[in-house]
Amino acid sequence: MDKVVASAALAVADVPDGATVAVGGFGLSGVPNVLIGALHDRGTTGLGVVSNNCGAMDSGLAVLLAAGRIARVTGSYIGANKEFARQYLAGELEVELIPQGTLAERLRAGGAGIPAFYTPAGVGTLVAEGGLPWRYDGSGGVALASPPKEVRTFDGTDHVLERGIRTDFALVRAARGDRHGNLVFNKSARNFNPLAAMAGRITVAEVEELVEPGGIDPDQVHLPGIFVQRVVALTPEQAADKKIEQVTVSDRKEQG
Repeated sequence: MDKVVASAALAVADVPDGATVAVGGFGLSGVPNVLIGALHDRGTTGLGVVSNNCGAMDSGLAVLLAAGRIARVTGSYIGANKEFARQYLAGELEVELIPQGTLAERLRAGGAGIPAFYTPAGVGTLVAEGGLPWRYDGSGGVALASPPKEVRTFDGTDHVLERGIRTDFALVRAARGDRHGNLVFNKSARNFNPLAAMAGRITVAEVEELVEPGGIDPDQVHLPGIFVQRVVALTPEQAADKKIEQVTVSDRKEQG
């Protein structure tokens, strides 16, 4: 089955207002910026996004956030995104912050058809006991707090019950992909992209290099095409447009 779509705009044309969307990426690495831009251009709003973070500067989900298109974020890191923090504290945005490893496993579990699982991460904290601020009231008070979660003991250790995550759509970026949707990710871009792709009922992948079926060694496939419904081939310019969050350089003299 040829899953290639002619453009990013067509690939996200059926994402409705209020949809839930899992988005891959780690910091600015492996972020599906072209698909996010197409979603922004479409004007879709009221989105519930699931992602490790919500973009930075003018990249990634920060584009949708700044435009007021996101209603809820499920993630593990606010980071240096000042607009994210502002909207959260002002009560304009609902935010469910969860441990990073738990987020990864909730996405994977959802994609694997596992409704819930137990983990020791978060036991003895507000993650398990409830009370984490999901939404502020704009004046410092908490308008909506997280509920308590079930805790059970296994082999003498307490574990908290976490639900698997399934979303309406998923947007991911891969280094290589074929027309059947088999994907290969590059280094840290592999952190959350495969998991986000698994969690989406309809997954759209933008690929830096599109190859024909058979062009990827089966042993090198990081995510099989069964999890991907649409593929968008990036132009060379789009593939090369990779932002750096923090530029770090060394003095050549210090290197000897």
